[in-house]
Amino acid sequence: MRLLLDTHTLLWFIGGEAELSQAARTLIEDPENKKFVSIVSIWEIAIKVSIGKISLATAFDSLFPHQLDINGFELLPVLIEHTSLVTNLPFHHRDPFDRLLIAQAISESMSLVSIDDHLDSYGVNRLW
Repeated sequence: MRLLLDTHTLLWFIGGEAELSQAARTLIEDPENKKFVSIVSIWEIAIKVSIGKISLATAFDSLFPHQLDINGFELLPVLIEHTSLVTNLPFHHRDPFDRLLIAQAISESMSLVSIDDHLDSYGVNRLW
């Protein structure tokens, strides 16, 4: 299975947070699944760190290369096809980061691992 981790899912997984469902943790830890982290999530985290909305236990510059590597996460770039799909998405959800993650999941035929049930209105396969 091809999984795209939502931003909060990534943070909760690497932080060992209890908010991450056991089902989501099992999917992420399953070596049979191919796990992706979008550059969109890395960008969102950078913005939230810079405005003080979140803080990280480890320096941003070292945290994500290390976490991607040790967890076998592949970095998903933003392609023109992804941004093009955003132009046609209905506005069920206005968060620009989530809208691009939805477009990536749809375009790349990935399941989106997210607690956010608002994403269901887009027909994306959301797992939690």
